[in-house]
Order: sequence, then C-alpha cells, then structure tokens
Amino acid sequence: MTSVTCLTLNPLQENTYIVSDEHQQAIIFDPGCYDSAEEKILFDLILTKNLNVEKVINTHCHLDHVFGNKAVLERYECPFLIHRGELEMLNACSVVAQSYGMHCAPSPAPSGFLEEGDTISLGDAVFKVLFTPGHSPASICLYNEVENYVIAGDVLFRESIGRYDLPGGNQEILYQSIRTQLYMLPDDTIIYPGHGPETTIGHEKKNNPFVRV
Repeated sequence: MTSVTCLTLNPLQENTYIVSDEHQQAIIFDPGCYDSAEEKILFDLILTKNLNVEKVINTHCHLDHVFGNKAVLERYECPFLIHRGELEMLNACSVVAQSYGMHCAPSPAPSGFLEEGDTISLGDAVFKVLFTPGHSPASICLYNEVENYVIAGDVLFRESIGRYDLPGGNQEILYQSIRTQLYMLPDDTIIYPGHGPETTIGHEKKNNPFVRV
C-alpha cells in the first residue's frame, strides 16, 4: 500500500505529491519548490520519513509544477519522466517565469518519456498513465487502480477545472479529457489535484459546474 503526502508550495500554491510505499520507496510528482526554504521543507520530509526517491514525474510542465526540478534532481539523481509533448513547455519555463517577474532554474532534461497506457511501478503499486491534454499540450494523470486514486495535475479540481487559456490549452480538448479519461473511473476514485483540496470522481460528476455528466 502507498501513502500520499501533499505539500502546497510556491507563490501559485501548487500541490507537490510524495507517494511512498511500506518499503520507503517514493515518487515525487510535480516538485514545486520555489526557493531554498521550500526545498528544505521537501528534503526534510524525505529525510524524516527515511524515503528513497526512485523517480520524479511532472504531470505537465507549467512553471509552478517544475520550479523544484533542478534542486530535487540534483539532490536525488533519479529518473525524471514527462510526456514527450510537454518538452517544449519544460524548456521554456525559465523565460516564462521571467515574464511573470519570477525565477525558475532551467530543468534537467528528462531521462525518459511517458506515453498513454504506460505503467509506472512503485514496489507493488502500479500507476497507469492517462493522457489528458487540454490544460497543457500533453498533460498526464497517474492512476492507481488498486488503491483507487489519481495524481491529476491541473486537469480536474474540486468543483473546477484547469485553465485552458494558457499556451497549448484547449477548452474542448480539456472537457473531452475529463469526460473520456477521468469520468470513466469509479465514482469513489480519489482525485489529488495540482491545486486545492482532494475530491472524488463522483463528486465532480454531480457538482462540477464546468463538466457534468
């Protein structure tokens, strides 16, 4: 069984997730550490839990989800995975950050790419890659079917959805991703979003004002 820990970081209040198993193996999803103080929060958590970071995964590569890539990957020297369609976004993050009056250290290059239908293992736990573009060109969600939860990035929030007015976004594609990928999951599936509190598929199907069944 896995444990999901959320740290809300950086000026854009992004949720960084640390998923670990009973053997202290861990994956960091979307490291959003903006400065050395936030890096220390994450590193101290890893140290306190005595975790071995096996992988870093970006669900998508908007700057608030990659602020911490450089520091985290230098610290842990582990595989770093994204969808290939997010590579242009990743490479542009330093320039995009400057346009917002922020800073973002250039991210290391991915060591591999994830495609729709791929699976990622963490000990006995398996995460299936769901291809969910619309908020960004090639957003992915990571679905743990056995434990019934999704690391969802910025695709679906509690009673909201990700923005589609950013470069690479598309409203209709985002709606389609939610309906055909996420809303097909069991109603009690927990959604761990990139911003805000967790929710469930069933709650969103009934209450989300943007995309209802």
